[in-house]
Amino acid sequence: MGRVTLNRQLVLEAPERTADGAGGYNEVWTVQGTLWAQIKARTGRELTGGAARVSNTAYRITVRAAPYGSPSRPRPEQRFRDGARIFRIEAVAEADPSARLLTCYAEEEVAV
Repeated sequence: MGRVTLNRQLVLEAPERTADGAGGYNEVWTVQGTLWAQIKARTGRELTGGAARVSNTAYRITVRAAPYGSPSRPRPEQRFRDGARIFRIEAVAEADPSARLLTCYAEEEVAV
């Protein structure tokens, strides 16, 4: 693994379900913390479905590790936010043998 530069501030968000009063639920995103990260694009493609075209880009996002169970440790059902950009976390793995960094594999979808 090469040199990692954590130069982007990302907001980590987790989904939370709240009752809607009609037997269903609403999903809201709650902030878990702010993490410094390195973002690298991996692959990209254009998807067509229905009336909309979508650009889908995969990213490798590296952050400092946090202990298991900590709210600041990313998990696959969570997402990172950078302003209006949203990176949906697909998988998380330790990035180095000393477990000081985590690699988050994420995707961003943008309507085109």
